[in-house]
Amino acid sequence: MTEQKTRPAGLVAIDREMARQRADAIASFGNARDMAMTIAASLRRTGRLLLLGMGGSHAVGRTVEPLYRALGIDAVALPLSEQLGQPLRVDGSTILLTSQSGESAEVLRWFAETGGTPETFGLTLEASSFLARSAPCLVGAGGTELAFAATRSLTISFALHLAVLAALGDDPAAALAALETAQEPDISDAVAALAEVDAVVTSGRRLQGAAEALALGLIELSRRPCFSLEGGQLRHGPMEMLGPKVGVVLFRGNDPTGGLVAAMAASAAQTGAPVVVFDASGEAAVPGTVTLAFKPATGLAATLAMLPVAQRLMIAFAWQRVDDVGTPVRTTKITRSE
Repeated sequence: MTEQKTRPAGLVAIDREMARQRADAIASFGNARDMAMTIAASLRRTGRLLLLGMGGSHAVGRTVEPLYRALGIDAVALPLSEQLGQPLRVDGSTILLTSQSGESAEVLRWFAETGGTPETFGLTLEASSFLARSAPCLVGAGGTELAFAATRSLTISFALHLAVLAALGDDPAAALAALETAQEPDISDAVAALAEVDAVVTSGRRLQGAAEALALGLIELSRRPCFSLEGGQLRHGPMEMLGPKVGVVLFRGNDPTGGLVAAMAASAAQTGAPVVVFDASGEAAVPGTVTLAFKPATGLAATLAMLPVAQRLMIAFAWQRVDDVGTPVRTTKITRSE
């Protein structure tokens, strides 16, 4: 039935962005070497990283936060609005501001109020943006993302971080392979499992940032309550909300936290909630769940393999509920007010 409907203009725009995202991300990684080396040198000097962004850009920070920590960098990801209102000290830290447009209201205010620092860098898709004029920047290939929900911009942002992580000594091969060779598990059972839910909660452990990115996309496209809780936080009280009308989407990687995600999947399934697991653990599927299986991976390799499939799921979920998917009614692509 969904496939018989005419795709609305907003969704066609998303299709165009998604079709380009792998090639643009690979090009972005290749183009980023010099700036990535500069940022890596800053990180070696400071040993501290403050990742600032809004919306999908903050989800990017949350995704890569544990990867920098694994390399010995004290990394913290905060919403830029929180840093403006309740700031951490920035002296002695490398700061990386992410804004795909480079023009959001918080970015403009941050530079107006702080003037930047010698260790401030940006990450953007727009080479002529305010952010790119205000700080040395990693710039993604292909220009600004035009569609409403973040798809291509997320993939490119991860590729740019991959360049920095590689400059710090991390091996990018597995993540690049995930970009070059798509894994496309069938999502039809996952779409059916979530067909009757009124809300969705996404969750993970080391892959929590990917869960947060999906939750934002689900909200933007479906206009339904969809939010994200780190796996431990979901345990501490919020499980009271679970039941047949609340879908659960979990992200499980091939890392020491995978067992905790599996335990949550089993517990959530026992509540009667439909449970979908994006699973790159290489372990057996959890009974009672719909499992989308990927090759064993963790970190950006897992995220980049799962992300296009998560995008397809969020679109299908939204199109069951909204006729004009991809056309915002209360917000704009670039948020210019606070």
